[in-house]
Amino acid sequence: MNYLFKSPLFRRYSWVSWFIVPIIAACLYIWALQGLKVDYVVLSTSWPYITDFISRLFPPDWAVLDIAIKALIETVQMSLWGTTIGAIISLPIAVASASNVAPQWLQWLANLLQNTVRSVPSIILGLIFVAATGLGAPAGTLALGIYTIGYLAKFYQQAIEAVNSRSLESLEVIGASKLQIAQYGILPQVLPLALGYTFWMFEYNIRAASVLGVVGAGGIGFQLKSYIDGFEYNKATTMMLVLLVVVTVIDAFSSQLRRRLDSM
Repeated sequence: MNYLFKSPLFRRYSWVSWFIVPIIAACLYIWALQGLKVDYVVLSTSWPYITDFISRLFPPDWAVLDIAIKALIETVQMSLWGTTIGAIISLPIAVASASNVAPQWLQWLANLLQNTVRSVPSIILGLIFVAATGLGAPAGTLALGIYTIGYLAKFYQQAIEAVNSRSLESLEVIGASKLQIAQYGILPQVLPLALGYTFWMFEYNIRAASVLGVVGAGGIGFQLKSYIDGFEYNKATTMMLVLLVVVTVIDAFSSQLRRRLDSM
């Protein structure tokens, strides 16, 4: 696309790009919409079914509040350990993937590993670990740990590649070893970003854990699915409200923490 816009024709008639880009975008959206095969007749008559389902969710049944809190604590524990396991494994993969640190053959292998992990949906990972360890939180924790690698390794890699190369060259000039360059050149620049990404992933994993509950991998999602399968929608609403409160609190806390880390 850049080659096209830098061609002599586009340089001479630069105003053409103002029409070409919107036309290409419109064609792309039309193509995607056709692929969805939306039935507009069904869509126009679906509103009563949506309102009927939502009306069954209220009022919440607060009698299951203690069960919701217990399931939520288990979800937070799963997310904490899953994120930590994923972060530890992601670090060497990110170093091996970074273009300014690792040789090209190692970058290729590490990026292939990242892409492979990222292409496996979390629910499939949940099924694999449920088959291996049985129903419950251990399966969900391991699934979250592997799922986390696909994202944190990429985020850490981008943080390493964004390191100011001049500061590394300055350390090389004064004779610093590879370890000293990593300690005094790379780590101080990468650490705030990496911590911010890790907190974001922890918050994300709490929501992801609720999806893993669908396949029996523990957490609040397991209780949520049980209530929905039993048509106990009021109890399911209590679960979702408790999850909403905790996710909101963690989001506010982690956002404030990330702002402080960014200002370091």
